[in-house]
Amino acid sequence: MSNELTREQHIELYYYMQLNRRLEERLGRLFRQNKIVGGVYSSLGQEAISVGTAYALEPRDWLAPMIRNIGALLVKGFRPRDIFTQHMARATSPTHGKDGTSHFGDLKVRHVVSPISMLGDLIPVMTGVAMAGRYLGHNIVAMTWIGDGGSSTGAFHEGLNLAATQRAPLVLVLENNQWAYSTPVARQVPLRDLADRARAYGISSRIVDGNDVLSVHQCAKQAVAECRAGRGPVLIEVKTMRMQGHAQHDPAGYVPKEMFAFWKERDPLVRFETYLTEHHLWDPAKKEEIDARIESELDADQKFAEDSPMPSPETAEQGVYCEGCHAVEAEWHRPKQEVMPPAASAEAVWKVKDFGALRGEKPPAAPPAAKEPAPKPAAPQAKPEISEAPPLRVPFGRGPKDRAFRESHEEKHPRHKSKKRRR
Repeated sequence: MSNELTREQHIELYYYMQLNRRLEERLGRLFRQNKIVGGVYSSLGQEAISVGTAYALEPRDWLAPMIRNIGALLVKGFRPRDIFTQHMARATSPTHGKDGTSHFGDLKVRHVVSPISMLGDLIPVMTGVAMAGRYLGHNIVAMTWIGDGGSSTGAFHEGLNLAATQRAPLVLVLENNQWAYSTPVARQVPLRDLADRARAYGISSRIVDGNDVLSVHQCAKQAVAECRAGRGPVLIEVKTMRMQGHAQHDPAGYVPKEMFAFWKERDPLVRFETYLTEHHLWDPAKKEEIDARIESELDADQKFAEDSPMPSPETAEQGVYCEGCHAVEAEWHRPKQEVMPPAASAEAVWKVKDFGALRGEKPPAAPPAAKEPAPKPAAPQAKPEISEAPPLRVPFGRGPKDRAFRESHEEKHPRHKSKKRRR
């Protein structure tokens, strides 16, 4: 894959991974200083996944990150100050202080859908985005991420099945980081390779080393190309490790120390630094230059965030509902006539070649169609007699206590008059 990337692109991958890590380190310090309003969910050890997959997309493509995909946001053009101000709930944040975590996006320019806290729900949403893009002629690919625990939710399976049946251009990155909060993968699913779940829906899947940014990028690039060519969705399982607890409040005491030690030797940033050095793509001076640039950017953006004001109370009701503040219109990149009748009409009849028979079983031949006799001329029909409308009854039906029912019944059956009437 190194032959397909330029030297500048290799350096850019390192820049985003290092920026991702240093940014999250500062968020952790701010959290301990009680300057973070919401939670902080570290992606330590998983930076190669967010950066490598998002780097495979084009600017026109769409993505929907989860809580550990800050690297994807950086690749898509968000600045560290957006992350700082968002987590500190400042008025200058993308949500103007209305959210204190990662729930923000940019539908108009960067094509980023805001994260959804309910795990798995982004999959049907991004399937819809992929289908809409195809319908409007945008030729886009949609990408989202899910964890190993989230792959057991109903929305994961419903969304993946929808994407499969519609052959939607969706790349689903399944981050197998070994832990669903405090539950190991082996205790929550009877599979070693979660990529096997794609087979149930008839779509292709890949398994890749999530701590090798070049392998991740190459795999994602191929998956994006397949989706754009119309071959349907692709699931990528990336093997990695969550090197901290579920969030800053979680010390991860349930993880064996030996497991942390094993994965620390496979740190994606250290491995990529070694690769760049061994392949003479940089020198120590270049590394120092990039690291200094990152620290300078983080210093300036963190100061901007800390100096930014908190939102004023008057803004609490603003931006909650859209009451004609902007037009919501589809951006057509193709003539509408292509997706409307008669150009896009089809008879609602599906032909099944083998009638659903067992594989290898030859279905019976269809019998020849019999010739239908010529229809006889219809005899003239007499006009039907029009009877008078029946008397109105009570709306809840007729029963023995219904006076209208009783009178009608006695008229037809004189012998069955009630004893009360005889007396």
